[in-house]
Amino acid sequence: MTSREMRSKVMSLGNRLAVCVDRHEAFCRAWAIVKAGGLELAVRGVSFGNRQEALRRLARYSVADVRAFIVPEPGNTHDCRAAAIMVGVQNGRGLYCLGYLPAEYAPAASGLRASGLRILEGETRGARITLAA
Repeated sequence: MTSREMRSKVMSLGNRLAVCVDRHEAFCRAWAIVKAGGLELAVRGVSFGNRQEALRRLARYSVADVRAFIVPEPGNTHDCRAAAIMVGVQNGRGLYCLGYLPAEYAPAASGLRASGLRILEGETRGARITLAA
């Protein structure tokens, strides 16, 4: 990636992140994300409803078979900037809402793509999503 492309990505991502955090902090985060090629975040809301059962089922599949997508939800009544993490199994039937991006990263959802999902085992299961810039 050329320095011009990198600068463009940082500016674009930083401007989207500045909606929720201080402008300086937004550009520091954007620079770190672009420089690292992405980031890994905890998926929020995985303990809600029947999402724990969905995590149990997803854990049976290989990482290569599970696909994750970021879907902005402008019609969300709780937060118009919310971004849902939708998951599905390759050759499966549809997508399922597993949870949401943390609020401070949700405005940047259009500039990031899901590149992996990791399910965390434990008494209460969790998930981490890897995002690429």
